[in-house]
Amino acid sequence: MQILLTGRNLEVTEALRHYAEEKVGRLQKYVEKITSAHIVLSVQKYHQIAEVTLRVRDLTIRGEESSEDLYSSIDLVVEKLERQLQKYKGKLVSQGSRSGRTPGPEALPGEDDRPQVVKTKRFAIKPMSLDEAILQMDLLGHTFYVFRNAHSDEINVLYRRREGNYGLIEPET
Repeated sequence: MQILLTGRNLEVTEALRHYAEEKVGRLQKYVEKITSAHIVLSVQKYHQIAEVTLRVRDLTIRGEESSEDLYSSIDLVVEKLERQLQKYKGKLVSQGSRSGRTPGPEALPGEDDRPQVVKTKRFAIKPMSLDEAILQMDLLGHTFYVFRNAHSDEINVLYRRREGNYGLIEPET
């Protein structure tokens, strides 16, 4: 597994680097096909934040936790990822899962008092079944997910409804 560690608003000491890499490295006991991990450690006022993004096959699994101590934040995010990996391993379908990420909207010209697009993401959309899209959305912790439906080859939007069920938006043909 390739591990990339980034520090924001702090200098990453060798002890901190070793601790984070060791903790994240232990996640391979749950799923052996973790190809890469990106760890971002940051400090914002009184919050010490640890973010970890794992690539497992074609899936992206992400966790973020904050506390008053950076070592505690690392422990908390690793525990969260362990739960997500156990859930993933339990739901792994026989043919394998596919991945994608949600895109950001395009920036709209307008006045300064209007909300603005502050982040844009680009990603490759791979065909996947509805069950795979639900799994990916749950693993990312998002409330919606954009994917290419493998059955219809159309772009669909999956979203979580307030009562806990899912909704699916399909284009009209």
